[in-house]
Amino acid sequence: MSLASFVVNKVIPLKKIEEYDSFLFVGPHGDDIEIGAGATVSKLAAMGKKITFLICTDGRFGDGNSGGIKGEELISLRKQECIKSAAVLGVEDVRFLELSDGAMYEKDTLMEGIARVISEVDPDIVFAPDPDVTSESHLDHINVGKAVKRVGYFSTLETLMKEKYGLMSTDLQAVAFYMTASVNRVVKIKKKDYLKQQQALFDCHTSQYPKDAGDSKALSMYLRVRSVQYGLKKLSLYGEGFRMLDIIRMHCIPEAR
Repeated sequence: MSLASFVVNKVIPLKKIEEYDSFLFVGPHGDDIEIGAGATVSKLAAMGKKITFLICTDGRFGDGNSGGIKGEELISLRKQECIKSAAVLGVEDVRFLELSDGAMYEKDTLMEGIARVISEVDPDIVFAPDPDVTSESHLDHINVGKAVKRVGYFSTLETLMKEKYGLMSTDLQAVAFYMTASVNRVVKIKKKDYLKQQQALFDCHTSQYPKDAGDSKALSMYLRVRSVQYGLKKLSLYGEGFRMLDIIRMHCIPEAR
């Protein structure tokens, strides 16, 4: 850690994620929030936090394990799966931008849609996939992460939000990225929340994860190893890791990486 990083963290320490009250979780696809932060969502919901899900794309091209279901039928099914999965985790407010899967949309349209929901919900913190992971190759993940990164900061600026989008500014305090390789915040997870994550993902998103499929088993094992790995950092059985940036660290402080 550099001297500048040490000073920033000492003088302006990051809050714990659980200390916030209002949360917006943004997913490129219907199952991404569960993969990246499902156990954390379950924990926060049990704490009585206000939580909203925003699913950006319609998942029309995620038909590799859908049993032949395609097109509008798959879009409808994946939306139902999202609502069912969110309910398992304790979330009732699920919103959809309904943009075409496969990055077949204008980036400005994506940004405006996310900005509208951030303005409406006015969360303390917004979650999205980390767009700066070098191995990430899915454009929807990259685009959504970048959009949240940009709109998150802009959402606090009253004149900009009004003139660019015709929206109210927010009191957003931070963004946090899941599916990240640069963790600076770990949420301690209990076994019941980890199991809720597994239930929401594999029992609800059946068009993506057929029972006993090889991909499902591999992903389940990965999630378990990842949870144990981060849990050890907090002397907990399970944990989930995030790269969190508060508003101060989102501008002009490269040491906040």
